[in-house]
Amino acid sequence: MRHQFENRKLSWFSRLAITFAICGLTASAHAIDWPQEVTADEGTIIVYQPQPESLDGNVLKGRAAMSLELKGREEPIFGALWFESRIDTDRDTGVALIRDLKVTNVRWPESRDADEQRFTVMVEAAMPGNGFEISMERLTASLESAQTEQKSLEDLKSDPPDILFRDVLAVLLFYDGEPRYSEVEGSDYERVLNTPFVIVRKQRSSEHWLSSGKFWYQANDPLGPWTPTNLPPRDLAEMVKAAESSEPQPDAPPAIVAVNKPTELVVTQGRPDWQSLAGGDLLYVQNTETPWLRELATNNMYILLSGRWYRSKSQDGPWTFVRADELPASFANIPPESDIGGLRASVAGTEEAEEAMLDAQIPQTTAIRRDEATLTVEYDGAPKFEDIPGTKVAYAVNTGAQVLEIDDRFYAVDNGVWFTSTAATGPWAVADSIPAEEIGKIPPSSPVYNTTYVHIYESTPEVVYVGYTPGYLWSFPYYGVPVYGTGWYYPPYYGRYYYPRPPTWGLHVGYNPWTGWNFGMSWSNGFFSFGISWGGGYGGAYRPWGCCGGWYGGGYRGPVVINTGDINIGNNVNIGNRTKVKNRIDRDSNINLDRSRSNLYNRPENRSRNADRATAARDLKQARPAASRENNVFADRNGNVARQVDNQWETRQNGQWNREQPASAAQDRASPGDRDNARQAAASRNLDRSSLNRASRARNAGASRQSARPQNTRVPARRRR
Repeated sequence: MRHQFENRKLSWFSRLAITFAICGLTASAHAIDWPQEVTADEGTIIVYQPQPESLDGNVLKGRAAMSLELKGREEPIFGALWFESRIDTDRDTGVALIRDLKVTNVRWPESRDADEQRFTVMVEAAMPGNGFEISMERLTASLESAQTEQKSLEDLKSDPPDILFRDVLAVLLFYDGEPRYSEVEGSDYERVLNTPFVIVRKQRSSEHWLSSGKFWYQANDPLGPWTPTNLPPRDLAEMVKAAESSEPQPDAPPAIVAVNKPTELVVTQGRPDWQSLAGGDLLYVQNTETPWLRELATNNMYILLSGRWYRSKSQDGPWTFVRADELPASFANIPPESDIGGLRASVAGTEEAEEAMLDAQIPQTTAIRRDEATLTVEYDGAPKFEDIPGTKVAYAVNTGAQVLEIDDRFYAVDNGVWFTSTAATGPWAVADSIPAEEIGKIPPSSPVYNTTYVHIYESTPEVVYVGYTPGYLWSFPYYGVPVYGTGWYYPPYYGRYYYPRPPTWGLHVGYNPWTGWNFGMSWSNGFFSFGISWGGGYGGAYRPWGCCGGWYGGGYRGPVVINTGDINIGNNVNIGNRTKVKNRIDRDSNINLDRSRSNLYNRPENRSRNADRATAARDLKQARPAASRENNVFADRNGNVARQVDNQWETRQNGQWNREQPASAAQDRASPGDRDNARQAAASRNLDRSSLNRASRARNAGASRQSARPQNTRVPARRRR
């Protein structure tokens, strides 16, 4: 029998305290064990790991098996509860909190009606006052058995960029359109404004210089050819010397490949070194950091760029886009332990790809204090807005901020928080609500598309609960795999200042299932990572536009900055298996696994506006791990309680565990006069084995992923010797 009842709302303080327990600065990074226990007046309630049924925003619905250990009673009483809750997440610590838990249904398969009512009241009274912590790995894996929607974004673009190949060490120098110049204040030099590289020329001269902080190049045209030189102008060399890069760089100057349209550069150390993969169906190039494969059956070559696959018969092209769910079967058969095992995250249908898709559904959340969250928006002159076709939304073009105008009101997103104002120039206040339906119509062709992935969940007079999913950082689900960038080119704004827009191509972005997105080659070799700042444009470090602290494609795990000084590092991080990735990070202090950048809300510059945890959480009554209990008890969709022992299911009936029987066997055992056997037979017939098997596999996978989670460390870069 199932009981339904109305649940009391938590007080504002209780809800706030539970939220603070996870969104604060000093959240625990310890492993979260299950089952967990809650103390009640009559005894202890043991709650087994929840089994989600749906996730909508930050609202999680699901069920969980539980047991009551009553005072004075030796045997526990098992049951199942259904709940609706909210989740707060912290990707830095890898912990989520299930809070505001409202019990909606309870079922007690082995109790009489009077006891059922008593136990239900007991659970109702105890549950809402407790928060349940769960690791992000367990939560993500458990969603595999939930009803989740995984849609592809049809309006993303996948037209190939120009794909260039070099078999010598080379760097891609890219301009955002035709080179534009700006005077270097206090000198007779001009710098190229629309590139992150340090490129300078004498005013009214055609002679250009490029510096990495270590190497110098000279050219008579910004698009090259560029030639290494040891004789830059003395005064220019002195300017650069003061800001010389501390980043590792190659021993010899690499070749410079200059472009002014979307391009990716594939570099090998010498001629491509093709290696055979176990099974013999695929070859791969091992002396490049670009995923580059050949299918032997067709002789087609495949290259993976920004999470998208492209196919051609030769390096000269033409290259055509191939959906990740339409790759040859041999791709799904890539062994996880092989040298290119990391590529499985970019092959639809693999366990690694499905995990990435599920991970993208869980928001990063926090509670924002209204009185601490401020925003100032600067414009190049008076605010200028441009309409977004197909919507009632216009966006500001002459600012580095993301400002929208909708029905004569203004909204802005700053590091995952919505603000609102009656004027484009402010003053700005944290928003309680946004016109979400209209904002949701913004298409990927707009440079403010990523704002559609920032959400407001609830609010109080003091705080606003907010969150974002990876789309805000330009990481999107696409035919079953994560891709980086929308593929659209967004023209920059030129005026007194230059505002670039988020790019998809040119940064050599790669993904693996353990560190997430990473930037390779030209992104991190020292050519534009040192601190020359002459005002306007890019300044020193490359930070396209003002969104998200300047980092794109970070998803929830990064970004990892690959900076070895060799530019080409082989396949160890971009496509290597778990062991190779871990070994590379462990031994190379130039690879920066900075998890503090993975949560926008927890970055040092944003922490002051987060609700303070220490004061509010001190009175929180938190659920705790239940010692000496195995996490092997489940509730099926019908409310039957079952556990798995030696890969077989046992159902709970009459105070004991009974090995689950096939329906025919259970019917044979049941006689009309044997009530106990009849109940056991009914339980066996109604047991939802399919959902239980999925939940068991997901629970085991989550535990494995939790144990393999990378440490939250930041390894400083060092100079290469």
